[in-house]
Amino acid sequence: MTSRRCKRSAWRGPAAIGVAVLVSSALSQDARGYPLDAAKATGISRLEGFRRAQKVNHVFPSGVELTSAEVKLTLADQPRFRIPPPDPEFTRQVVDLLGPDAGGYGIALLDLSDPQHPRYAAYNAERSFQPGSVGKLLTVLGLFQALADAHPDVEKRKQVLRENQVVADEFIRNDDHEVPVWHEGEYKVIRRPIEEGDKANVWTFLDWTISASSNGASAIVEREAILMHHFGSKYPTDQETAEGYIDSAGPGKLSSDLDDVLHDPVRRSGLDPGRLRQGGFFTKEGKRRVPSRGSYASPRSLLDFVVAMEKGQLVDRFSSLEIKRLMYLTDVRIRYASSPALNDAAVYYKSGSLFRCQPEAGYVCEKYHGNLWNFMNSVAIVEMPKRKPPLRYVAVVMSNVLRKNSAEEHADLATRIQGLMELLHPAKS
Repeated sequence: MTSRRCKRSAWRGPAAIGVAVLVSSALSQDARGYPLDAAKATGISRLEGFRRAQKVNHVFPSGVELTSAEVKLTLADQPRFRIPPPDPEFTRQVVDLLGPDAGGYGIALLDLSDPQHPRYAAYNAERSFQPGSVGKLLTVLGLFQALADAHPDVEKRKQVLRENQVVADEFIRNDDHEVPVWHEGEYKVIRRPIEEGDKANVWTFLDWTISASSNGASAIVEREAILMHHFGSKYPTDQETAEGYIDSAGPGKLSSDLDDVLHDPVRRSGLDPGRLRQGGFFTKEGKRRVPSRGSYASPRSLLDFVVAMEKGQLVDRFSSLEIKRLMYLTDVRIRYASSPALNDAAVYYKSGSLFRCQPEAGYVCEKYHGNLWNFMNSVAIVEMPKRKPPLRYVAVVMSNVLRKNSAEEHADLATRIQGLMELLHPAKS
């Protein structure tokens, strides 16, 4: 069984050789989050490295250039917003884009381009899929809820996220996802797996969890959320005390802690834990030390998550906005987000995949071509605020289409959906 990122991207910028920062040759492996102007505010150092590279040589699409202040919650002034019933004609148009593989898809598409007349298309939207790394959105939600419970004051929360340095330990075993590492004065942003002993602030581990989809970073985020949940206002505590609790609590207590951390925030944010669940850790060591149950999601339940975020109802407005910023792509784009049609758009994104092959005569198993299962999931918020009229929509695509490159299929579908949205909202000069 394999769960990995796709290294394909339909857009590649020019080489950055000779500029202030050289983006390494491994750049195309990941998609990064958070606005590039936020390095000082967050302590996420790679943001400054990429900001310099973009300023000098425009190595990324123009859609990465929003500032932190320009990332806004679309529905913050509409707390009573409800997703409308599916529009039959809109749904038919979306299904027509899927072709002969339609039965392998579930889609929830919410058009918010006209705020007074939102439209919703749904196809197999309640079908439950294995969410893969999309479930890391719930890991991040869990930490923000535990942090809010421990420190209701927002400024204190920012301080903890920025100043609390945490160390990667055995919980990261064994993860080969690469994360971006850059320090002032260095010429390159390098990519490498997190190593035991690596130290970074909480904000950086959150960034690595969403942007690089690092299983190791997600494990550290879950570990810290458990500690926040246990120690409350006394978090952060010293490393010896923290390790003492983790080592002495035992699998049963840690499993109960994790259940509270991952599942209570879903309910408290107005979502249905019966339709949206992240079971536990993404690393083998985490699963060994903290037993958990399975994960599941549907296109509609993930759309509900996005809508709650846009309304500022994932924990609170501060947490919702920070989660949206973490989802903002500020690097090379992958899978659904790699469609060239989205180059000028701001894209907020998380994807996840899980594929498995079995012996089959004449069939050679390749990455993202599973013949037993081939899950690919994309959650994408697409915004073009400077267009006339503006485009703004949420696309949740979950699929299990066997023997096809699911990463490329999602990218191609993104191009078709963008074309449909432009047709429905023609540009004006």
